[in-house]
Amino acid sequence: MEQLLQNIKQCRICDAHLPLGPRPVVSAHPDAKIVIIGQAPGTKVHASGIPWDDPSGNQLRKWLNVSVEDFYDATKFAIIPMGFCYPGKGKSGDLPPRKECAPEWHELLFDELKQVELILLIGAYAQKYYLGKLAKKTLTETVKNYNDYLPRFLPLPHPSPRNRFWLIKNKWFEVEVLPTLQARIKKLI
Repeated sequence: MEQLLQNIKQCRICDAHLPLGPRPVVSAHPDAKIVIIGQAPGTKVHASGIPWDDPSGNQLRKWLNVSVEDFYDATKFAIIPMGFCYPGKGKSGDLPPRKECAPEWHELLFDELKQVELILLIGAYAQKYYLGKLAKKTLTETVKNYNDYLPRFLPLPHPSPRNRFWLIKNKWFEVEVLPTLQARIKKLI
């Protein structure tokens, strides 16, 4: 696993497309029981090199009901984005994750992660990649039907502050999904 993580951190596969240059961000350990698959690092995470080291990460930890120490304990949580580097700025936020990363690295990582019991799919990119045809037409429908994907997967919206209107509009998420999420996390860590 250590060699694989070093290989990922030295990856330059899409260097020409990265406005801030490559800085792959990933965290994993063979004992991890939970995998968090998000989109791609933002500028704050690119600068720090620490996954989810931003307001989205603060919100995600609240949703999971875990401490910072537990969250960054790689023996508990593997943190694997769809795109390992900051992809750049688009018209309405960051660009989508680069498409090279997941096919290049995810299978190799999962080959080392033999203890995984739960995979959190954060956002539409992760959900479409991992659920394929089982994903519903929209992220909202996929998240609302989270029971269809348990016990292996649990789809979530992105915890970005930009999604506050989605959370306001979809109160069922806090009432139905978060208690299930928190119970599963508590059991596994």
